[in-house]
Amino acid sequence: MSIIAGSYERFIWGFKLKPTKHDADTQTLTLSPLFSYPSHISSITTVACSGPAAASGGSDDTIHLYDLPSASSLGSLLDHNHTASITALSFYTPSSLSFPRNLISAAADGSVSIFDTDPFVLLKSFRPHKKAVNDLAIHPSGKLALAVYRDECFAMLNLVRGKRSFCCRLGHEASLVKFDPSGERFFMVVNSKVGVHQSEDAKLLLELDNGSHKRILCASPGDSGTLFTAGEDRAITAWDTNSGKLAYSIQDAHPARIKGVVTLTRNENEGASEDPYLVASASSDGIIRVWDMRMAAKENAKPLAETNTKSRLTCLAGSALKSMRRPQIGNQKAEKLEEEPNSG
Repeated sequence: MSIIAGSYERFIWGFKLKPTKHDADTQTLTLSPLFSYPSHISSITTVACSGPAAASGGSDDTIHLYDLPSASSLGSLLDHNHTASITALSFYTPSSLSFPRNLISAAADGSVSIFDTDPFVLLKSFRPHKKAVNDLAIHPSGKLALAVYRDECFAMLNLVRGKRSFCCRLGHEASLVKFDPSGERFFMVVNSKVGVHQSEDAKLLLELDNGSHKRILCASPGDSGTLFTAGEDRAITAWDTNSGKLAYSIQDAHPARIKGVVTLTRNENEGASEDPYLVASASSDGIIRVWDMRMAAKENAKPLAETNTKSRLTCLAGSALKSMRRPQIGNQKAEKLEEEPNSG
């Protein structure tokens, strides 16, 4: 299992999660460093990871790629047509594959780019909306994506045609959007609340609210309708999105606000059912922790593994996929950016 994190200090951090000898008094896993270096010339804003491939985007308007098995950099994607900070990155990996098929990127100028990953080449770049993208989620089919914007807009994107299918104004700014593993529902985060929506018609099914009034900064869907959220309250919360109730939580999971949470064993490999239910989290004070969420109900739950990067972490991604294939960058050619009519 691999974990990567980005920081304000321009550093990318890569770790391999490895088992250690079992001892009741010590952690059973260890985060072994793969690499750490300043891959960007300004702060890293978003990271993504799937199998052997990882990507990072920064406020320097660039996207960098990494080969995790060899712990090496592949360089940057020159052709993406973004002219502002990269705000979202997401790999699309079909459930039958262990290697990602596409990488989707979005930026603060409203642009969205679609890349093939074998090798990495730009397929399509378009601007479905002119305002900044806060977050983007790919449907499990790989055919469409949802995007939420800084100006309170919400859009559905057709990834096959590279066009906007639908756009509306929400009346409030959503910071995060995520699909559940089945693709039948999606989650939208607004400040301290999470809306659970039906994918077919975007109907609001229920709202998750723990009453803390502290902003949710990250979210990761799990199995069986579970959604993990974390943020300014420094806790990792597991929601039952079928009932709308709080399932369990780890209070004071970090000493500072949590900037990233990722589910590491979400149907991603055949051995997932044999592993503990692993969730990784990263806080703004540089600490990364890995938890077995089955232990969350116990008081003073302790992480299985922990490391301190001593940097101001901004984002986190991870993957449990194993693949023998190696990522590489193809020939890069400039392509004209297409704009949607009336995208403002």
